[in-house]
Amino acid sequence: MKIRRVMLAAPKSGSGKTMLTCSLLQSLKNRGEQAVSFKCGPDYIDPMFHEKAIGIPSKNLDTFFTGQEETRKLFLKGRKEEEIAVLEGVMGLFDGLGGIRDEGSSYDLARATRTPIILVVDAKGMGRSVVAMVAGFLAYDSEKLIKGVILNRMSKPYYEKIKPLLEELGITVFGYFPEQKDLHVESRHLGLVMPGELEGIREQLYKAAEEFAKTVSVDKIIETAEQAEELLDDEAAQNSVSSEKEGKTRTAPDDTEKNTTAANQTKALEQRPVIAVAKDEAFCFYYAENISLLQEKGAEIRYFSPLHDAALLDPCDGILLGGGYPELYADKLAANESMRRSIRQAAEKSIPIVAECGGFMYLHTAITDKDGNCYDMAGVLSGTCHYTGKLVRFGYIELQEKQENFLPSGEKIKAHEFHYFDSSYNGDDCQATKPVTGKSYDCILDKQNRWLGFPHLYYPSNPAFAQRFVEMAEEYRENSLKK
Repeated sequence: MKIRRVMLAAPKSGSGKTMLTCSLLQSLKNRGEQAVSFKCGPDYIDPMFHEKAIGIPSKNLDTFFTGQEETRKLFLKGRKEEEIAVLEGVMGLFDGLGGIRDEGSSYDLARATRTPIILVVDAKGMGRSVVAMVAGFLAYDSEKLIKGVILNRMSKPYYEKIKPLLEELGITVFGYFPEQKDLHVESRHLGLVMPGELEGIREQLYKAAEEFAKTVSVDKIIETAEQAEELLDDEAAQNSVSSEKEGKTRTAPDDTEKNTTAANQTKALEQRPVIAVAKDEAFCFYYAENISLLQEKGAEIRYFSPLHDAALLDPCDGILLGGGYPELYADKLAANESMRRSIRQAAEKSIPIVAECGGFMYLHTAITDKDGNCYDMAGVLSGTCHYTGKLVRFGYIELQEKQENFLPSGEKIKAHEFHYFDSSYNGDDCQATKPVTGKSYDCILDKQNRWLGFPHLYYPSNPAFAQRFVEMAEEYRENSLKK
């Protein structure tokens, strides 16, 4: 597939990747381009910015989670050649696992997807050192994917002096972005705050896009995106050949066959197990790929709000409680007694439940926030959660069950942790292993049809997890119909 694409990456975190990525996406949208975006790594909030603040479809890609080949397939999945894709890097360009390995790095993703890289350099406080820095990155670029640079937080007079020196390196200088003191994205302990909480974020990003288009050549960025090489999707090619052969030997279906097919599809849809997914201000951390995979495995996804709804959906054959910020809405979650009771009653009926991080916290008896206030939660678990004042666990892990339940025996699923709260009982039904150090620890409450814990899972790293969750929901639905 010949899809236009570029990656905005940087030498380090805090270089302005998110602001410039959003500015580029908004600029492309203003031009009428069909833009889509991807975030490198296990990040929930940047994709929310892309989707909610700009209205651009966004997904995650991570070569640690799925390796190069599968990541390439995920990138191509659902794409159209008329689109233009913008990939936003993570941390420094070459920073992967443990800061020293390729997997999970922006560069590894660019290499897997053969995506041209535009280096975003925070040039504030720098002179000719910018040239030396860029030269070093070019020397380290074994695949020759870095095609140019954007200088962030640089004045026009100094840009005009530095630009010719950079061009001597043989790369394109796409432009500069002056420091915008009235444009900023605030921080919180889990990263960026969410778009809905930023006053006038859409207006700010629209203004940023206007400034971006004045000093950065969007035309040249599009030209660079157009020069990206064609990506071969072997699976799609094989399916196309098979379909072509079948089309040559098979006659068109008659009306009877069409009606039968339609009836079967309607029946199948009616019989799909319903997985209720918590989604509101408190619970909003979901990989789009996870939800899609549940649907592909046969689930019907319906959303509900633990904050605003009085009770769970009916019918409900499975519950997915994702991460988010339950501690910020603990008073409102506690006040919604009917929902807490509904969740507890569902658990007592043995409805399959998967809960991650914030969702796991919500299932406890209570949460104590960083100010010492204690709030009642769903009470599915007897333990409590509390603020520790420090990062408890952070980074990639691989999870393996001690007894087969959600995963085939001996298989693992990849995940990521990032939390400042801890539980009085994290569970011990799985073993988590850090991929670089090999350090391991017990975690997860994984009994019968429950998977509850702090780790955020990436289902495509082992689709069997999604398959088993849907099967459990289906089994629950069938048993409910018999009663």
